[in-house]
Amino acid sequence: MTTTEIAKRFYELAQQGNWTQIQDELFSPEAKSIEPPTAQGLKTVAGLDQIKQKGREWEKMILEVHGGYCNEPQVAGNFFSCTMGVDVTMKGQPRSMMDEIALYEVKDGKIVTEQFFF
Repeated sequence: MTTTEIAKRFYELAQQGNWTQIQDELFSPEAKSIEPPTAQGLKTVAGLDQIKQKGREWEKMILEVHGGYCNEPQVAGNFFSCTMGVDVTMKGQPRSMMDEIALYEVKDGKIVTEQFFF
């Protein structure tokens, strides 16, 4: 798949909330997930199994999800980016809106890097 095809499929699945399917279908087994240095409770990891574990850890911190969004990807070369966010109540915290830019790198028809900016 090309970067544009992967970005289109990513967006299609994101609109359905199919994050696990995104990882299973579009990510390389050796993918890396990069968090900003200021991220609380999340860390940079390598390998699809570790990325999935990081997702499970994120879910454990959530009390309630009130909504969310993922905007259409912008593609440039081997990269695409999406603005996305979630309206969430984290355990022990007030309800808040979290917005971010997610940048994805594609090589050999798979996502090899995801990096978050917030």
